[in-house]
Amino acid sequence: MHWIALPLPRWEADAPAAPPALADAGAAGWWALRFTPRVALVDGEAVLLEVSTTERLWGGREALLAQVCAAWSLAAHANEVDGADGADGVAAGPGGCRRQALDPPQPVWGCGPTALVAQALLRLAMAGRAPPSRVPQGLPLHTLTALRPHVASLERMGCRTWGALQALPRAGVARRFGAGVLRVLDQALGHAPQAHLWLELPEQLVLTAELPALAESAEALLWSAGRCLAVLQGWLQARQLGALGLELAWRHDLRRIDGVALVPTAALQVRTAQATQDMAHLRRLLSENLARTTLAAPANQITLRLLEAAPLPQRNASLLPPGGRQGGGDAASAPAGEALHQLLERLSARLGAGQVQAPVLLADHRPECMQQWRPAAEVLAGRAGAAGAPRPPGPSAEPHAPDAALWPTWLLRTPRRLAMQGHRPCHHGLLRLLAGPHRFEAGWWSCAEAESPGDPAHVSPSLALRDYFMAYNDVAGLVWVFRERLPPRAEDEAEPAGLRPQRWFLHGLFG
Repeated sequence: MHWIALPLPRWEADAPAAPPALADAGAAGWWALRFTPRVALVDGEAVLLEVSTTERLWGGREALLAQVCAAWSLAAHANEVDGADGADGVAAGPGGCRRQALDPPQPVWGCGPTALVAQALLRLAMAGRAPPSRVPQGLPLHTLTALRPHVASLERMGCRTWGALQALPRAGVARRFGAGVLRVLDQALGHAPQAHLWLELPEQLVLTAELPALAESAEALLWSAGRCLAVLQGWLQARQLGALGLELAWRHDLRRIDGVALVPTAALQVRTAQATQDMAHLRRLLSENLARTTLAAPANQITLRLLEAAPLPQRNASLLPPGGRQGGGDAASAPAGEALHQLLERLSARLGAGQVQAPVLLADHRPECMQQWRPAAEVLAGRAGAAGAPRPPGPSAEPHAPDAALWPTWLLRTPRRLAMQGHRPCHHGLLRLLAGPHRFEAGWWSCAEAESPGDPAHVSPSLALRDYFMAYNDVAGLVWVFRERLPPRAEDEAEPAGLRPQRWFLHGLFG
């Protein structure tokens, strides 16, 4: 077994009041559960990680230790500078005041074959003392919590280390100091098993925090939610999940203003298109939505609730240098660009959902009906129509388009009817059919709808009975045409269907 011990991060005195889950020391160790499921909190001062079963997954013992220390620094730093803005490195306090963000603290740690050895080495490191040459026999007695009441008596006997205590007669030690001293020593040396109370996460995440001062603006409300976002990130990382929906609720301090009764609470929901653990992005979304929100009264309590989460897919390492910089310069230091879905979500929150549009693929064989434009927030979230927007008639949206192996690069917005020479279509001359027919029969689900009046030469927007061909001539090049196979119209019923001339249309151009 291999244990890593790190101190619990200390909360700044001027930070907002911690929620119940954070006031309990258990929340401070949530960041460690992403590395191993065996995490324990001991003596209210240290978090212990047993990593022998997971160190191989993180690239070895040394690489895992470096990542654990980096995660500890981020967890401690996040609680010191709640509400920090990652873009300019400053933190916003209540009332809009801003202060320079502190540098991440440097961790101290202890590693050993048992939990008590790792904790003892951590205590020496925190006291600024170097570890003894012989570990664990040379460790001082006071590094074991169970031995501290007996340290003075043992030192008067000349026993100052674990090894010296182990050399004493066990029967005499048990009679004078109790069998518990020997049991703890055996557990520390690895001669006896030690039971631990493993850290567990709640199934649902609801964080409630009493504000240290009344929040009278949306900016102050967001600053107070910084601690809750840090706890949320630890919960998501431990469960390998990403947030899809959050709700920030606040409780009004007043019951009525100018004789008008107020609702006791108000809430704001934020949804993201892709599962994410990026708290900076979620904070920006909350900021954009709160900027358009007016508080009905000062707030004295906030509640952050995770509405929806999804498994977070692991990222593949890119073969390209980050930042996309070409020429000179250090590519590794180039800043990474903002993800497209994050940009669209931020613009939708700022400009309005209807002002940012995104294409949607529909499972429809008619090429002109395979794509529609809808609000980007609904499209990216995969919830088109969930916000009350009317759904378009026809088939529902699908993640994949139908087979398009022989389709052209460009489609005409409206198919253009072609002139005929005999039974052959013409487009800058006679066209020679190269491949086809590729038969489409679609749109029957909307036949009952009244068709809009228009040029009878245009194709019906509902029922489509077509045979598509690839055609070519020296002037037009390679084009995509179709032959209409509609039944005779009412005014043509007197004419036999076999004698009615077939209509040809140009629908696409190949590059």
